Amino acid sequence: MPQTSADTALSEEWLARTDLTLAFYRNLRDEFDPGKPMWLTETADAACGGNPWASTFLDTFRYLDQLGRLARQGVQVVMHNTLAASDYALLDENTLSPRPNYWAALLWRKLMGTTVLDSAVEIAEGQHVYAHCLRGVPGGVALLVLNNSNSETVMEIPLEGRRYTLSAEQMRSGDVELNGMLLKLDEGGDFPAIEGAATATGSVSFAPGTITFLTIGSSRNAACGSS
Repeated sequence: MPQTSADTALSEEWLARTDLTLAFYRNLRDEFDPGKPMWLTETADAACGGNPWASTFLDTFRYLDQLGRLARQGVQVVMHNTLAASDYALLDENTLSPRPNYWAALLWRKLMGTTVLDSAVEIAEGQHVYAHCLRGVPGGVALLVLNNSNSETVMEIPLEGRRYTLSAEQMRSGDVELNGMLLKLDEGGDFPAIEGAATATGSVSFAPGTITFLTIGSSRNAACGSS
């Protein structure tokens, strides 16, 4: 599979290669072992030595977009191949400090349940939207909204919720902020509080170059265990 450059790491062509790769292997599965579940047992932004932005916020778009694309197409398990060794690991191998993709994985695990919903939003530049049941909240819904464009994106949200927006001062920064606050371990090595900001009903804007998890606990979605 051809590689890309940092300038095109957020392009539709590059991000859509996840779909092309899945289609290739799904066809092989259907031919030789039909009906078997699809698992991705090794993934990171690396090939032939890795991309130099693998440890930065820029790669977090690829990482979370891949999780969203694969989940909505029935892939049940996705494994990152390295925890703490190399430039594409989730942790810095020398300091064990979490990198942007670690914080992204933490939020995905905290908020996105295993039931995948239809977001009803077609993937396009600035609006990669994935919907799951909200983990641990019957009837709740969680949205993942990636704005990979240079313009603000606006969506209408029918109910109040909470937002968790990841951003960085520079796309190729090794630091990432949650709702404007730097994510880092405290002096004792403990995690900071992971709290969302209240979001009212109506128009919600998503700044360019940001990733937002939006939770709606009161949605009473029947697919998510609502009575």
